[in-house]
Amino acid sequence: MPLKRRGPLQLAQREVDDIEKQVDSLVKDAEKQVTTIEDASRKCQELQMLVEKTQNMLKTLTKADELAPVGNYDQRKQKEETRLQSILERLNSLSLALSPPGPSTTTGDVSKDDSENGVVDDDDDDDDDDDEDSSDEDSSEDDDDEKEKRAMKPPFHPDCRIYTVLGDFKGEEGGDLSVRQGEVVRIIRKTSDGWWLAQDSKGNRGVVPKTFLQTGSGAEDSENEDDESDDDEESDEEVTHAQERKSASHANWSTVRKALTEIDTTDVLSAMGAIPSGFRPSTLNKLLVEEGVKYRGSHYIQPELSQSQLSFKDLFLDVDTGRVRARQVKTCVCFTLWNCRMIPTPGVGVQVLSRHVRLCAFDGTQILSNIHTVRAAYNSKSPKTWSFSPRMTGILPTLMNGDCFLRCISTSPDLGILFELGVTFIRNSTGERGDLSCGWAFLKLTDDAGNPLPNRTYEVPVNGGTPYEEDVPVEPTITRGSPGGVLQQMLQARRQPKLIVKLKSANNQTRTQLNLLPDTLLHCQSSVHLLALHRQLLADTLLMDRPTMQNADLICSPILSTFPVLLEQTDLLDALRSVWMDAKANMSRAQKRDSSFLKHQFAKVYMSSVYFLLHSPSLPGHRWADPSSEEQRARVIYTTLDTLKSQQHSAGQTGGLDVFVSPAHSHLAFDVTELTFDLLSIRR
Repeated sequence: MPLKRRGPLQLAQREVDDIEKQVDSLVKDAEKQVTTIEDASRKCQELQMLVEKTQNMLKTLTKADELAPVGNYDQRKQKEETRLQSILERLNSLSLALSPPGPSTTTGDVSKDDSENGVVDDDDDDDDDDDEDSSDEDSSEDDDDEKEKRAMKPPFHPDCRIYTVLGDFKGEEGGDLSVRQGEVVRIIRKTSDGWWLAQDSKGNRGVVPKTFLQTGSGAEDSENEDDESDDDEESDEEVTHAQERKSASHANWSTVRKALTEIDTTDVLSAMGAIPSGFRPSTLNKLLVEEGVKYRGSHYIQPELSQSQLSFKDLFLDVDTGRVRARQVKTCVCFTLWNCRMIPTPGVGVQVLSRHVRLCAFDGTQILSNIHTVRAAYNSKSPKTWSFSPRMTGILPTLMNGDCFLRCISTSPDLGILFELGVTFIRNSTGERGDLSCGWAFLKLTDDAGNPLPNRTYEVPVNGGTPYEEDVPVEPTITRGSPGGVLQQMLQARRQPKLIVKLKSANNQTRTQLNLLPDTLLHCQSSVHLLALHRQLLADTLLMDRPTMQNADLICSPILSTFPVLLEQTDLLDALRSVWMDAKANMSRAQKRDSSFLKHQFAKVYMSSVYFLLHSPSLPGHRWADPSSEEQRARVIYTTLDTLKSQQHSAGQTGGLDVFVSPAHSHLAFDVTELTFDLLSIRR
């Protein structure tokens, strides 16, 4: 009798059973230290990829694929998906506990190295003190119990990799990591030469002498084995000091817990082979998220107070014309992002939501401007090429426009533009979102003699790691060696990741408008005229309409209170640009030259378009790299604008506040914060 053929779901069940057995075996081997860290880590990676592959296969199965009818098909399929998810969580926990890959001369598990180097956990010290106060029989029993606990405890616990720095260490050679006393670091790899590979809370990696480190639990490294024979009084003092350091370590740990969690997530993806080794957590995205408005354009367009706090440092009026006084700064350049070439792509298990470049002014040490983001266009036929400013009908969105400008007042001789190539991703298996840096590039804006760079196209090499790391390739296979032949050099150069940037000059009108803007700002060139209008309204309100320059009362100005939001929600900035262009198209030449008329019309257009949209209940909240939210917002924005435009044309108006009292439109309740401009809370 022929064997009965199994259906796809039954085969999937058998595969899940087999994976579960392999995971159980791997966990047991890791606990008993039967296998090395490298072998266990490699096996864990293979199983993670196998689980994700099985999950994807299981999702594609349908009841119609079965050879024969299957009862409770959906419930059985859901059960297997739940089992796979549970298995994947176990593997992720084990992967976090295992040391991630890194340069090493000698490998070994963390707990073993700690015992060899004289590092003892506080828990062990406490047990020793208890043993001294008990009888020999109790001590023997406690020792046996402790051995059993140690045998049951997994040797690769991730907390064992957290260390506190005992003293300041300044790196002297390339690859060293400079650390300060009290800082908490994570040990990636321990080596026999005493130089351990560490990573700080900012994501910087390098080697640190092990004599500068103590375990994060507060235990101390013994200088030599003679300390074990010290008297009880010295031992008690050491325990007291260890407990004090434990409290300090706990305080430091709480400040970097979030950063370490992000680092571990990246390590998991790296171990799975989902990202190249040169990828890092995004440095600039982390600043945007964790530093509030400090690095946002909405902060940099606000007026800056002088040192006395009684006047403005960068906002003045021309007494003859009544307009904003133009200000010349040391650096004012216009440039275009053309494309990025030979950029590696994330691997399996990761869905990319956005490819983009974050850029800012940088002098090699600190960020000197706001962080601006330009999204790249993606073509599946050329996955390693990122392009910008795609051809499209209508207005090119600010988010995808590679034409930018930089104004910066810094006099640093090393001033340049930092470009961080990044992706926002989501893990298919867990739904977890994250931001990664795919490399960075730096274009210094002056030559060795201090002269501005000429206007031409530049091919800037893309480096891996972070802007504070040197000579890190984006991928291990990509090297910058110098092959012997000319042809080989040309082929090698074509394989190097590059960012193509073109420096260019601006026309007279754009240069005039740029000089009206704040001393430091980086943004899209297509928005210059809107920013200049906002600057003029700001000057009128703060320098002309206030009773005195020392008056700091709330100012009724909905435009000034809400306009900065548009620099973070660029789809609304595009909407304002579109409506304002339509309004200017209906103006005469004399009206376009009349600054008072322009300001009055701009206020009417703003209030009846984007201000209304900002407080419309139908507009979803802004969320970065969320395709469904972005599509819904675009639909609401342009549907609303078309409706308002048709109503205004039928009424023979170009905008007005009657939209807020129209029964055809709903809006959120008014709030005093959206109507008032608070100088003291927003000034720089």
